[in-house]
Amino acid sequence: MTEPSHSAKSTGGAAERDKPAVPPMRDAETGIDAGAMPGAPEAPAVPAVPGGAVPGGGAVVEPEQPSAAPVRIKHTRISGLWTGIIVAAVVLLLLLVFIVQNNSYVTIYFFGWGGEFPLGVALLLAAICGVLLVAIPGYGRIIQLRRSFRKANTRK
Repeated sequence: MTEPSHSAKSTGGAAERDKPAVPPMRDAETGIDAGAMPGAPEAPAVPAVPGGAVPGGGAVVEPEQPSAAPVRIKHTRISGLWTGIIVAAVVLLLLLVFIVQNNSYVTIYFFGWGGEFPLGVALLLAAICGVLLVAIPGYGRIIQLRRSFRKANTRK
């Protein structure tokens, strides 16, 4: 190797400490240290550069570091509850704006009963009735499935 060697009797003077270390010489084509192979043909030797670059040899491509996996936050019941509360608050705010903006009165008749309501309130009541018409039979079906599941598990 052609690396500089420091003698054991070094005086430690300022001149010796300020000398930069000379990098080993490498072959420009093979990248092998010039003194590593005895009997190898003489090839033009160039100083090695950190990162494996050779002067005039193009860009240095650093090996990719494995990227850290993104941190995933565990979903909990409390986080789901807060999400639900925020969504419900936004929906209620939008309903309030809808009712306030649609405050003209309309007359509604239902099975002989009639009354005047603000348009926003009337539409909100109609939407609530529609939700109940879907939810009540759905809840009945859930109860029916639970009962059949319990019967199937007690037989085993």
